[in-house]
Amino acid sequence: MSTVTNLATRRRVLKGVMGGAAVTVGLPFLDCFLNTNGNALAATGKKLPDIYGTWYWGLGLNPGRWEPPTVGKITSLGPESAPLEQFKDRINLYTGLKVHLDGRPAITHFTGNMAVLCGTTPRSSAVVTPTIDTLIADHISSTVRFKSLEMTSTGNPKHMYSFRSGGVFQPGEASPAAMYSRLFGPEFRDPNAGDFTPDPSVMARQSVLSAVRDQRKTLEKSVGAADRARLDEYFTSLRQIEQQVEIMLQKPAPLEACTNPDAVAEMPLGTDVEVLSATHKLNAQLAAHAFACDQTRVVNLVFNDMTSSLRQEGSQMVHHIYTHEEAIDEELGYQPHAAFFATRCMAGLADYLEALDSIREGDKTLLDRILVYAITDTGYAKVHSVENMPQITAGGANGRMKTGLHYAGKGDQTTRVGLTVQQALGLPINSWGTDSMETSKTITEVLV
Repeated sequence: MSTVTNLATRRRVLKGVMGGAAVTVGLPFLDCFLNTNGNALAATGKKLPDIYGTWYWGLGLNPGRWEPPTVGKITSLGPESAPLEQFKDRINLYTGLKVHLDGRPAITHFTGNMAVLCGTTPRSSAVVTPTIDTLIADHISSTVRFKSLEMTSTGNPKHMYSFRSGGVFQPGEASPAAMYSRLFGPEFRDPNAGDFTPDPSVMARQSVLSAVRDQRKTLEKSVGAADRARLDEYFTSLRQIEQQVEIMLQKPAPLEACTNPDAVAEMPLGTDVEVLSATHKLNAQLAAHAFACDQTRVVNLVFNDMTSSLRQEGSQMVHHIYTHEEAIDEELGYQPHAAFFATRCMAGLADYLEALDSIREGDKTLLDRILVYAITDTGYAKVHSVENMPQITAGGANGRMKTGLHYAGKGDQTTRVGLTVQQALGLPINSWGTDSMETSKTITEVLV
């Protein structure tokens, strides 16, 4: 059996030893794995597996500043969604959908989350039903190394909004270095174990890629020119992530003028908008590589927490406080600082889509194969509304979703989008939600 035939009949990984421990580096889908159209596995004829990502940001967007001006084909975006301009043909925006409360008061920052993620209007602050990502993971991601991966860019593992049945919380990995170690470092331990403590320092001592150098060279001699170029692009990207992580792990150089100041109050880690955005970019790249290597088919990626702690360097004011206390500028008609942070959140989503779109599969990219569901906890944060809840989907869902569309709801349940997402990924359900949030109506305009 030739090397190329062997590659085409099974997903191939490169294995080596680093620091006395085994390492495994997965491969993306090369041309030699795929049919001539690049949309199915050559050996079996099966379509490339479905992949899904929940992307979360806190505190919504400001009404009138994110919605496209026309319904149907997206020709332009609002100022707060403008960072998504390059992807306007690859996304769908859903406006005018709301949470139906059934006479119950909205629980601030919680009701909106549960409505979108679980399809329910909660009676208390306890989570009892599973979130949409776990339903999808049970259906599409049971046969791979990680059923799902949870990453948060805030530095706090509690800033994750993924729950299994019975309200079992799935914490987020707060360190890109630790996530890299889990994916590409020494053979993983149970990611759900309570005492899981990855050792990212292993990466700093030796590149994972150096441990599989000989196998990589042999592989490159066995494939065609297009796959060699793709492997070079892929491994270069991995090495760039390694280098970024190594920098994060290094002790800063000493400075003579630096003295040990008096102790200061502990501050939330990583909430400076520039620091958090850089962390998120790393997480986005890691998520894309995890998908490309079929390490998982579901990723939950949090940009900022629901009571957004984003702040600008040198400022003690955080995004959340601005939404409450900042006056509306009479000339502008909105809160300028709050709007700044909302726009940065959408820039974070653009970074994620760019990372997915950078990994080619045949004549397409990961962004064509994935379905990303971008959600938030509120509509207009100034009044904590659960009306006109911003919802965005991105990606072609393996050919099952039309994109580049603005769907304007008329007060229908937010759960219509969640049901549409699940059906697009092949879940055998006809309705989703509870009480007045239950719906059997998909948004057929975006389904192929």
